[in-house]
Amino acid sequence: MRGLKDKVVLVTGGGGGIGGATCSRFASEGAKVAVFDMNLESAQKVVDGITAAGGNAAAFKCDITNRAEVDAAVAATEAQLGPIDVLVNNAGWDVFKPFVKTVPSEWDKLIAINLTGALHMLHAVLPGMAERKYGRIVNVASDAARGGSSGEAVYSACKGGLVALSKTLAREHARQSITVNVVCPGPTDTALLSGVAEGARDPAKLIEAFRSAIPLGRLGQPDDLANAIVFFGSDDAAFITGQVISVSGGLTMVG
Repeated sequence: MRGLKDKVVLVTGGGGGIGGATCSRFASEGAKVAVFDMNLESAQKVVDGITAAGGNAAAFKCDITNRAEVDAAVAATEAQLGPIDVLVNNAGWDVFKPFVKTVPSEWDKLIAINLTGALHMLHAVLPGMAERKYGRIVNVASDAARGGSSGEAVYSACKGGLVALSKTLAREHARQSITVNVVCPGPTDTALLSGVAEGARDPAKLIEAFRSAIPLGRLGQPDDLANAIVFFGSDDAAFITGQVISVSGGLTMVG
């Protein structure tokens, strides 16, 4: 895709399934990739794969719920790789329970990771993009934000907030040539989905229900999401901002 060679791309949750696939795909397009993750070992494993393939990447340990860690990791990224051109807010966490069975400590963690963490990253990175009058931001939300999802009330609320935030930032920063778009995964074959399923009465039955409900007949794969994320991060999407796309095999069809 156009415009990614030598660009500096920061991906949160980069050590996970979707994040790792996204980092690898950006690197294959010639970008310099900062792999942010709470688990430095997981981030380094992604970096090792990228460098083995001839790409350029570096791992950074970062808890996005901690603003001081975010500021330090962003500064370290820019010192090592250069100013950040593309930010992908991908890190997320979920718990699968009916709302009335959740507890406030779970709400706090869900909000901290899925919404406040993205706010920290945006607040740390956007001023530099605005000063340079260039940026691509891709926020990874969820189809739960668009259609609701039983057992994911607070998670859905956080992701819905991320969608609204993205549209507002797209308006605020359009004149600075910064685009802000949202990718909403449907059920995707990742550790997060497996963790969600474990909270169900019959995990295997839940996974099969997801699969059978998808018109294309399979769960999403991390590369499916990476394709859409990298597109929004590229100059091929330079005239697209404030948009939300579902990558769900047709499970969600929104006009």
